[in-house]
Amino acid sequence: MASAVALALWFARGEPEAPPQATASPPPSAGPQFFSQVPESGLPVPGDRAARRRQLVEHVQLTDHTYCSYLAGSKYPHESRPAAQNPDQLHPNQPVTEMHPMRIEGGGNHAKVFLQTSQSRVYLAAGEAVAFSLRAVDAQGATVPIVITRALAQGMTYGGSRPTPQVALSFADDGGGADPVAGDNAFAGILAPGQTGLGGFHGTIRTEVRYTAGGRNGFVLFDVVYTPVLPAAWTGQVREAVENGSLSFHLGVDVRQPGRYIVTGRVDDARGKPFALATFNDVLAVGAREVKLTVFGKLMTDERPALPLRLRDVDGYLLRENVDPDRLLMPRLEGQVFASRTRTMQGVSDAEWESEERSRYLAEYAKDREAAREQLAAFDPGQPLPPRACAPAAR
Repeated sequence: MASAVALALWFARGEPEAPPQATASPPPSAGPQFFSQVPESGLPVPGDRAARRRQLVEHVQLTDHTYCSYLAGSKYPHESRPAAQNPDQLHPNQPVTEMHPMRIEGGGNHAKVFLQTSQSRVYLAAGEAVAFSLRAVDAQGATVPIVITRALAQGMTYGGSRPTPQVALSFADDGGGADPVAGDNAFAGILAPGQTGLGGFHGTIRTEVRYTAGGRNGFVLFDVVYTPVLPAAWTGQVREAVENGSLSFHLGVDVRQPGRYIVTGRVDDARGKPFALATFNDVLAVGAREVKLTVFGKLMTDERPALPLRLRDVDGYLLRENVDPDRLLMPRLEGQVFASRTRTMQGVSDAEWESEERSRYLAEYAKDREAAREQLAAFDPGQPLPPRACAPAAR
């Protein structure tokens, strides 16, 4: 049942990847240990009866929980999930911040100095830039003076690949560029690969910043993944439609390289509260196409968001299988992309998601659940069975 539990947890998280393959496995009560305790007469050993019954009851509860968890977690499709199930994906454009002990050149850490760092993004599409910042503090949070001595960016290459050029970055504390406040001892710099000798590089670009703080020499590394060409570009055209009982946003896109595209958009309600994560995962041919991001109808009828809904922070990429890097990035659409004109629930369906996949898994889990109950009933026919945690799915 390990695969069953894994699948139930997968739906509880609402992740977009394909679920694990279900495999049949015998219940714990049917293992050799169980049967080894039954004498030749076929009757159980009296002293062990309570333990074996407890084992069967636990198996009933496990199969019941697995079935009910999958039933509840799969009522919405993979491409339209509640925002609460994906908190780590709701704000993709927030800076990545860290704090760790100062790393000293030659190895080891400075126990009394800590480095606060941030970078505005990890993935860079062609034409985009990333901002880095760093600041040193002591254990009480007081600022430790810091001096930037060198900052170089270079593409990471392996094996016999030719090394890329090294690009010098300027870090400053002057209130300009990426530095919001002058003279606060927080230094910031900007890397725009397309404007440097790294403009044609595809892969991880590492920026190494060396500095002095607290009387010691230290260093910090920043990594970004850069795409030098755009596989597709947004046209700026967006339309909405209530279709098949759900609300869909259709985004126009000019596809330059065919293949499978993964696009994700965040949907907020009228008050700005994150409501849903909408995902597109399909093959696009070259030319003028549309990407459809759907807010599933039952998700809307269950949670009743304040209308109208707003689509924001859309990002996407062309998936490249069996190569590294595994994606070509599209330009991100930051902030609000489209405000829906749909202000009522008219035409929105409260029907659960249906698919061959869902029906197949529900049938298997229902079979496991009934088999476990039959085993318990056969073992102890005089006792009532535990109540079911949920009713069977409607056929």
